[in-house]
Amino acid sequence: MNFEQLASARYSLRNYSSKPVEEEKLLQILEAARIAPSAVNYQPIKIYVIQSEEMLAAIKECYHRNWINAAPVILVVTGLHDIAWKRGSDGKDHTDIDVAIAIDHITLQASDLGFGTCWVCNFDTVKCREVLKLNPLEEPIALIPLGYPESESVPAHKRKSMDELVIRL
Repeated sequence: MNFEQLASARYSLRNYSSKPVEEEKLLQILEAARIAPSAVNYQPIKIYVIQSEEMLAAIKECYHRNWINAAPVILVVTGLHDIAWKRGSDGKDHTDIDVAIAIDHITLQASDLGFGTCWVCNFDTVKCREVLKLNPLEEPIALIPLGYPESESVPAHKRKSMDELVIRL
């Protein structure tokens, strides 16, 4: 697939197969996050790979939708505010931006390998912090369920037109 095809093929999967995620493919996905660009290359991220039954059950308690229960792996992506680059003119912390870039690399690499993912941001961050024993400067930003799709059907993508997104001056 070329990049446009890959980017168009990626979607938020909510129907996971029980088929396990192969370790070598998981490592490819994690490598995609590792090589993602970040402001000043500070890489203020950590990725927790949740695979054990005990930890999966605990992390799945942080989200209120049942569909996540079928995901064989959940990546918890956190941001490290204490090491992130801050813009000099206004102090803007780039943690969220750097984490988003890494997650985008994760989702695209996963899609290229035949997996589905979903960005989950509406979860109980307090509970997630407790489960992972995070320090106060480490923010759980997203849960990324990862696995093979249960079926081949892909939902339609609804996207804004180019004219609604782009302003040429």
